[in-house]
Amino acid sequence: MGQAGGRWVLTAAIGGSGLAMLDATVVNVALDRMGRDLGADFAALQWIVNGYSLSLAALILLGGALGDRFGRRRVFVIGVVWFAAASALCGLAPDAPLLIAGRVLQGIGGALLTPGSLALIAASFCPEDRSRAIGAWSGLGGLAGAVGPFVGGALVAWDWRAVFWVNVPVAAAIVVIALRHVPESHDPDATGGIDVPGAVLGVLGLGGVTYALTEAGSGLRPSVLVSGVVGVLALAGFLVVEARSPHPLVPLSMFRNRSFSVSNAATLLIYGALGVFFFLLVLQLQTVSGFSPTVAGTAMLPVTALMLLLSARAGGLADRFGARPFMTIGPLLAAGGFLLATRIGPGSGDLTGYLTEVLPATVLLGLGLAATVAPLTATVLASADAHHAGAASGVNNAVARSAGLLAVAVIPGLVGLMGADYTDPVAFDAGFTGAMLIGAGLLVAASLMALLLTRPAPAPEPTPTPTAAPKLRLAECAHCGVAAPQLHPRE
Repeated sequence: MGQAGGRWVLTAAIGGSGLAMLDATVVNVALDRMGRDLGADFAALQWIVNGYSLSLAALILLGGALGDRFGRRRVFVIGVVWFAAASALCGLAPDAPLLIAGRVLQGIGGALLTPGSLALIAASFCPEDRSRAIGAWSGLGGLAGAVGPFVGGALVAWDWRAVFWVNVPVAAAIVVIALRHVPESHDPDATGGIDVPGAVLGVLGLGGVTYALTEAGSGLRPSVLVSGVVGVLALAGFLVVEARSPHPLVPLSMFRNRSFSVSNAATLLIYGALGVFFFLLVLQLQTVSGFSPTVAGTAMLPVTALMLLLSARAGGLADRFGARPFMTIGPLLAAGGFLLATRIGPGSGDLTGYLTEVLPATVLLGLGLAATVAPLTATVLASADAHHAGAASGVNNAVARSAGLLAVAVIPGLVGLMGADYTDPVAFDAGFTGAMLIGAGLLVAASLMALLLTRPAPAPEPTPTPTAAPKLRLAECAHCGVAAPQLHPRE
């Protein structure tokens, strides 16, 4: 940490992680302006969000495997360059279909650079400084999520295309730093082939199901039915391939552990609810409450601030008392935030409305997430053996992102949001209320699942000897909860 080389590695890793996280947050703020400028319907807005989430969720495990096999710095740099090129395509897009294509390409770049950002630190720092470096990565990377809505609002107020163009110079700086100052590294145990068939089936399965669910609200056309059937068959084929592959992206044996299965099921419910909340709230604030993009973006700051302030403390308490109380109470608090959000409406556009309707909902949601996310992530990782620690984190990451992807595809259609409803305050307000109630139900289900199925806290582990290499306290990683569980090294 005290050497210039270490600081350069940390700068590159934080820059890459922050680049992907910042883009994920600012695009939601820009959706209203994008849709109106491009004449897009609500389904197109769903795909602007889901195009990125789809390719990222489907390929992030493959991205980590490629880095271990062919060089973490090399794959990281390729991912950053790819992300920048896709961002430029988004900035130039003359219509919604090309913008969606650019977002899909952005997700591929994100899948290559996201696992590598932390792997570079794990491979480059000596054991006694590794935890400090990851702590700095967590805190500073989390700031990208905190400032993202504010930066996004400011850029959108000028031109929504600037949301994508700002990525290009930042990416160029990251590439220069990585090539000049970051050493190359490989996983010496990464031998054998890459599970390409599994990755292809995963993309085809998620893509087919997501398309069918998104377009079903407009009618069950033959293309929708065919897409759904192909997606389901591809996901079934994915499970068969993973069960037989000598180098699976998802080792299915991990799901024999009840804690691992329950924690990932809870992750699916929790992040599904969150995906809909973050997708719809900013639109609700602009379309119904009349907020400007800047103010609508900053309305989410309490959630991120509470996550950064309290996640580490919640993780420490979960180490002492077990994760089950936090995984039970946290989602209930978050569900309360969803219920309070149903009060956000046409009268919330002034200071009084913000303080009495918007702020209480975001504060309660932030408290619930701060209590939930770190213990949840730690439970997932603790339920896997040391050999599968990296795979367990990657699976949980993919589950979280897939949950948001599928929820954004399904829930708006269930509450009747389609077409140009995002420009109609009355129609959108009614749909938003229904979506918040469904999200609250998902969180309550996650709470009950944790209460009934999560094992009690195990006996505390013995204190390691002073000569042992310090291990990363995964439960105290505040960065995990900003957007989704992040990939961690084995130690």
